[in-house]
Amino acid sequence: MQDIDFNNIRRMDGSLLLVFHELLRERRATTVAQRLGLSQSAISHALTRLRDIFGDPLFVRKPHGLDPTRRALELQPRIEALLHLADETLARERKFDPRQSTRRFILSAPEFVTALIGARLVEAFRRQAPGASLIMEALPTQLAFQALKRGEIDVAIGRFGAVPSGLASDVLFEDRYCVVARRSHSIIKGRIGLDAYSEIGHVFAISEGVPDEEEPSEITLSLRAAVPRWLTVLMIVAASDAIGTVPLRLAERQARMLGLQVIKAPFLQNRITVSAVRRDGHKDGGTDWFLDQIKAAVRS
Repeated sequence: MQDIDFNNIRRMDGSLLLVFHELLRERRATTVAQRLGLSQSAISHALTRLRDIFGDPLFVRKPHGLDPTRRALELQPRIEALLHLADETLARERKFDPRQSTRRFILSAPEFVTALIGARLVEAFRRQAPGASLIMEALPTQLAFQALKRGEIDVAIGRFGAVPSGLASDVLFEDRYCVVARRSHSIIKGRIGLDAYSEIGHVFAISEGVPDEEEPSEITLSLRAAVPRWLTVLMIVAASDAIGTVPLRLAERQARMLGLQVIKAPFLQNRITVSAVRRDGHKDGGTDWFLDQIKAAVRS
């Protein structure tokens, strides 16, 4: 076994690792100072020590903030691993108390999921964890998995297949497709046949991170427009005589506000399976609580 260089270890302490971690995430010294409860001069001093230890500038000041150097990006996964190991070691006996927590929870989920559960999550935080905060973003699948492994996000939600080792997946809900049209549509009055579905101008979402085999695309459609998201489909359909195909839960949640008909067409049989993914084997009462709130938001 290689001998440990005690002199190098003495130069490093946990606060420096935290500063490095937060600078990589936030890219602004003032924001990091606020998050860690330190002065800007303390952050500057910590950065000077980090540069001396690693023999690299690590961050270059630009008009928009601090850009990490190649060396900083190479160090990132190792520093993250050290922080996670330290956190797991110290947290074995620590219980999560949502009422006392000031933690920032980060969720990666496609827009149709955040539209479905976002309001209920915000309300759950207000009632149960008023000092905590919630960030919802939409990362591509592989980037979400990488961010989970590095501890940069707490939970990823999406339509995933197999997940990599080190991550655990749990089915959150299942759904199906439906047809949406505005209530005052000139042709559709509560039902639709396959011929009308094929012939009436369709607005189609082309970018929701959906596996090809689950797309309801075997039926020939008269394409009116292709847009990035299902929420955009709903907005356009609500203001035109076009129709759309979207997940049923999302349509039912938005139908009243947008004035939509929601039709469970029998020729749309494909299912939608949405899962929640977290780090496997990582004991974290905060993530457990967060997942419970997500599941409750789905059920309500």
